[in-house]
Amino acid sequence: MNILIAGGSGLIGQVFIQSLLAHGHQVSVLTRTPERVRLPGNAEAVAWDGKTTHGWGHRVVTADAIVNLAGENIGDLPWTNARKDRIRTSRVKVGQALVDAVQASTKRPRVLMQSSAVGYYGTHRSEPLNEQSRPGSDYMASVAMDWEASTFPVEAVGVRRIIIRTGIVLTPSGGALSRFLWAWRAYVGGPMGSGKQWYSWIHMRDQVEAMRFLLENEAASGVYNLTSPEPVTNETFGRTLADVLGRPFWLPVPGFGLRLLLGEMSTMVLDGQRVLPERLLALGYPFAFRSLKPALEDLLKSSGTP
Repeated sequence: MNILIAGGSGLIGQVFIQSLLAHGHQVSVLTRTPERVRLPGNAEAVAWDGKTTHGWGHRVVTADAIVNLAGENIGDLPWTNARKDRIRTSRVKVGQALVDAVQASTKRPRVLMQSSAVGYYGTHRSEPLNEQSRPGSDYMASVAMDWEASTFPVEAVGVRRIIIRTGIVLTPSGGALSRFLWAWRAYVGGPMGSGKQWYSWIHMRDQVEAMRFLLENEAASGVYNLTSPEPVTNETFGRTLADVLGRPFWLPVPGFGLRLLLGEMSTMVLDGQRVLPERLLALGYPFAFRSLKPALEDLLKSSGTP
């Protein structure tokens, strides 16, 4: 397939491109910095402004698939009102631009994959959630709903649309795992807040292979949770990581301190949801890593982490 990706230069996008290229697909990546971006293999960088079809819209004619991974990183800085607006706008504007390009094209892609997050479901204590579960009412849930809705109009012109609600993607190269590692390496790892909040995680390999699996499967449409079938609590996650690293698990991080330090953004580590990939399993995706310990052992061994 000829695949056009928005947001392909990010952490997931880079690994996803490698998987696509390894399986014979052609990849073009929409980026605002084509002169600086470094992409795997022979993936092509295509300039765009992140909000209109100017200069690239004609490429939809040759695209078999479009993948929308674009959006400002939610975990870098505290959520001021201005930053929350940028997080939402960066997602919605990209989706609208992709819709405009598809609607204007004389030949449309067969499929569009729309990125989203398990934050769609809001925060929950322990009840399991699947793709039919209702959305939450907090900030991240509202962002996820707007993100998903941004590309909904392509369905009216006959494009198969897939929505991927991604959990905590584990990779030592960045994201949540790299932030945990510094504390455990310094022998100060411990539960965060109550430790009972659920973390719906997924190994990076399963993240990108599941995405490719869905793109290539003509029967795939609608919402899919991209999480391991075995979510864990924060305490279980921490103890398992400590075991794999050979480090102690003893120093609790009080929830009130994190809320003071991070404000509303603290919900990313103190709250959670127990999300299950029911539709992905029903479609037959073969998880490489269902359980946390083998996943962490694989990730940390491949990175050379002690």
